[in-house]
This record gives sequence, structure tokens and C-alpha cells, in this order.
Amino acid sequence: MPELENSPKKKLNIWLPFLLAVMLAGGMFIGAKIGTVNNSTQSIVIKTDEGETVDYGKIGNGRIEDLLRFIEARYVDDVNSEELIDKAISSILEELDPHSTYIPASHLTRINDELDGNFDGVGIEFIILEDTIVVVAPIAGGPSEEAGILAGDKIVEINDTTAVGGEKDVRELVNKLRGKKGSEVKVGIMRGKKKEMLSFKIKRDEIPIFSVDVGCMIDDKIGFIKVNRFSASTYREFMKQVEKLKENGMEDLIIDLRQNPGGYLNEATKMLSQIFPNKGKLLVYTEGRTVRRNEYETSGINHFALGKIAVLIDEGSASASEIVAGAIQDWDRGVIIGRRSFGKGLVQEQYPLQDGSALRLTVARYFTPSNRLIQKSYDDKDAYSQDFQDRFENGELVSKDSIQQSDTTKFYTKIENRIVYGGGGITPDVFIPLDTTFLNRDYIAFRQIVPQYIYKYAENNEKQLEGMELEDFRTEFKVDENMLEDFFDYGEENNLDISFSEFEEIKENVSLLLKSRLARHLYKEEGFYTIWNDADDVVKAAKRALKKDNPLADADNN
Repeated sequence: MPELENSPKKKLNIWLPFLLAVMLAGGMFIGAKIGTVNNSTQSIVIKTDEGETVDYGKIGNGRIEDLLRFIEARYVDDVNSEELIDKAISSILEELDPHSTYIPASHLTRINDELDGNFDGVGIEFIILEDTIVVVAPIAGGPSEEAGILAGDKIVEINDTTAVGGEKDVRELVNKLRGKKGSEVKVGIMRGKKKEMLSFKIKRDEIPIFSVDVGCMIDDKIGFIKVNRFSASTYREFMKQVEKLKENGMEDLIIDLRQNPGGYLNEATKMLSQIFPNKGKLLVYTEGRTVRRNEYETSGINHFALGKIAVLIDEGSASASEIVAGAIQDWDRGVIIGRRSFGKGLVQEQYPLQDGSALRLTVARYFTPSNRLIQKSYDDKDAYSQDFQDRFENGELVSKDSIQQSDTTKFYTKIENRIVYGGGGITPDVFIPLDTTFLNRDYIAFRQIVPQYIYKYAENNEKQLEGMELEDFRTEFKVDENMLEDFFDYGEENNLDISFSEFEEIKENVSLLLKSRLARHLYKEEGFYTIWNDADDVVKAAKRALKKDNPLADADNN
């Protein structure tokens, strides 16, 4: 029915915009008045014992600000306000989850460098040998290599300051090698047996921190890629290694995520998109109290065809590592091998604070494609931090039957309908026990001196090792009894208190470590992993699985 021209409803429609405008203006005026009242501040005025009235400034809106101002004004002893503030923030965050953290300004640059994948410096790998900085290798393409620094060079001066002395002092001097891109640092070098010091000026530049340690072939068809964390450059690094391995004939792939603490979720999902050929597969989704559900799906853009997949995990694999393992497991895309992962299903965002520090706050939880939340309980913070020790003591690290599922809710994989669990990490499809020798006190003590010993050994056996190809080293070089005895003697020289009979118990693992580290010295990371993987039970299990038509045929939870 059409409206009449002069009806009350028609008149109301004419005046409604004006009335709303008046109401809005009135509301803004009243709000401004209320805001003025609420934002007004009061002075802290204290009457002293002598009867004097002292105004110590304005009270902030919060009780914490009030508390700190009263402490500054009247506390009996001098206090460091900045330290109190840091401790107050940390105490508040301790009431939340274990991964919401406060990052002081002094630590923020280093932490961001690790995630961004670069820092400014001279670009060397080094060890400290007898109070001297020894270059293990200049980073390829970096400023030190361009300046002419060589492996084995000893840095004895930095900016005309002696760089030889106590270890603590040397490490402090090493920090002076870092600096703003484009700035110069002068270093004094002793090279080989030459007695005169060589002087170099090195122009600092952006140095990459690699998140992918290595890509190498295990055999004619199986490739191996080690990812140590998920930084801003991980996807790019991963694809570079995939391209290289495909050129070498790779069909199937082992992805090693052991001891990978995670990092950027986007880098993990981009990497996963290269493993799934189809578009639109759910990889993970996040959701929180103030964060709506956000789904991450495969892009369907694959640059290289990948065959069968094996993912290696352990108790140190967390966060983004678990996203990768969880997606591959839930879609039955590959086989997960190793031990139960850490169990971190929380997503953090980082917020800058005014003084240059930052707050890393948990804002959401993430769920695998089968709807699993793999976050372990953090009701008991002490138990949370002692989780590895608890796993060791209850036998979980050496027996799959000792794995304790905190959440027994059954979830099912998408293709083969296998049972999987959440509530405490990703349980592998194939369990491989930990070699507890690696936790042996004596082995750990000897491991600390291996880099220095290997440097000396390579220097003393230069002619024997010169020109040897990696494959020849792999098959022909043996860590014999003479080398082991020499290493044992080196341990005694470095005040390691252990009998030779105790050394015998760890000899096999020490032999592997010595050969692997010597291979790293000679052939970099490819050398280390080529030797280490030959003896690694988890890698051996992955190879066996990938040789089968169905890698999941021997899955423990079928």
C-alpha cells in the first residue's frame, strides 16, 4: 500500500537523519566530558614525618603505575625501576600460558634476527680454540670471503684491540664483529705458520641465518632435507634444496624436523603446499577468543613433483614443526617417524612496547585437519617445563608402550581412517627409541671438546685428507684406536675426569661424532649429515618405509 504524502510516518522519515545527528553530537559531547573525568589524574602528595608536603607527580590510571610511583617516592632503599617493571610484567605473564613472554629490548634484536633469517656482520663460522677465535669457514658470498679470510685463520685483533684472552673476553670481542651494514671492522689475522700478522678491513653486510641446514641424497632416489626452524626464509631455502635434489634424481623425500622449535606458521603452510598436489586441502586452522577461525589450505601450485614422504620428529619438534607433521599424518600423505613431539598448539603474535621491548602473546590455538588440538596441559607450569625429564623417567623415550596420552579422544585420518590422538603432541606412526648414550654424562663432556680437537686433527693430517672426495671419505676413512686414544688424551688435557674403561662404553658414539664432525670440517653440512645419517636409526627406518609401496604399512597405530 503506498504511503500518503503527509502521513506521520513520512514526516518521521524526513526528520530522522536530523534527530540522529543531534543524538550523535550529544553523545560525543557527553562522552568527551566523561572521558575528561576518567582521564583526569591526581598528584601523589605525601606528608613527611617532618610535616612537609611533597608532590611526587601524577598518579597513572593503573594500580601498577601507582605502586611503582609510591615505591620510587618512599621506599627505604634505592630501587631500579626498570628491573621492577620487567619483573612485574614477567610475573603477570606467568599467570598465562608458558609461551606468552616478555622480550626485553636488549634481547629483541637477536631474537628477531633468528626469525627474520639474517643479521648484519662479517659472515664467519668460528670456534674458540685456546682463547683464540679460529675461522671454521667464511660464509659463502659473505664479506669475509670477499675480503680474503680463509678457513683456519686466527683472529688475534679486532679494531686494534687484542682478541686473545679468557673465553668470556673473546666472546665479548666477537660481538664487535657485528655492526651496521656498510660499516667497516679491521681484523688482524695469523695464518698458518706465518709469523707476521695480516691485516684486513671487512665491510659488514647482511648475513643470512639459514633455517635449512642441508639437502643431500640418501641413495639414488631418496633425498634428505634438514630444517632447523621456520624463519622468514624457510620456504625459499626448502625449495632451493628440493630443486637441487630433483636435479640429482630425487623421487622420495625425508624431511628432518627433529629439535625444530617452530617459528612462522605461514612458512610451514607454504612448505606443505609443495607436498600436496591438490588445491584446497585444509592444512591447519587457528581460532581464539578474539580471533575468528582462520583456515590455511593448499595452493595447488606445485613446482616439483614429490613422491613418498617421511617426516622425522622427536620431543624437541614443536609448533610449526607439529603443524607440518600433523597435516601430513592427518591426510595420510606420508609416514611420521621418531618419538612424540613437544605438544605446542598455541599461536603467538608479537606486539612492540614503547621502550623497544616486545610482548609475545598467545592469541589463538591451532588445530590439525582432523580437528586435533595437540597442546599439552600447562595447568602445572613446573611439570610443563620438566616434561622431557618426565618422559625419560617413565620410559617413553625408549618404549612406545610407555607413551602417555593425556587426551584419549579418538580422531581419524582423512584417507585411511587411522586413529590418531591430540592433547600432547604428534605421536609418530613408527616409533624409534632414543639412544640413551647421547644423554650419557661422559659423552656430553667429550662432545664439548670435539670441534677444537677436529680442527687440530685436520691441521696435523692435512696431507692425508687433502683431495679426498666425500664419497671416498665416507667409505675409506676410519676412526681407529690411535685416533680414539689421542682424543681421550686430549680430554685429559682439558680436565675431563673419566677412566678409559668408562670411555669404552661411549666409544662407538664418540667414533661416529668424530667422523661426522671431521666430515663437516672438510665438506660442510653435507659432509656431516652424509656420515651421521649412515648410522642414524631414525633415518634408517625412514629409508625402509620409503622403499615400500605403502610407507604406512608398518605404522604402529594402524
